[in-house]
Amino acid sequence: MSRLIRPHVPTLKKMASYYLLHVTVAAAVAWMVTGSIWMALTLSLLEPTVQAVAYFWHEKLWQRLQTRSATDRPAIAPMKPVST
Repeated sequence: MSRLIRPHVPTLKKMASYYLLHVTVAAAVAWMVTGSIWMALTLSLLEPTVQAVAYFWHEKLWQRLQTRSATDRPAIAPMKPVST
């Protein structure tokens, strides 16, 4: 596997399972609305495909934000006793 894909394998697997779930739900809903299995399958593939790509980049953004906030936090120094 290339260096580009290897670090993203867990996210890609999660995205694939989410994609299958989304297509199944979308197809069921579209079938109930249209009454046509072929129309339902056609409609259910477009939107989840776009959502899967958006989800991947959403996950990457959240990972970057979490990493950045962890490195930007200053270490808390122990408090010195106050002399009176």
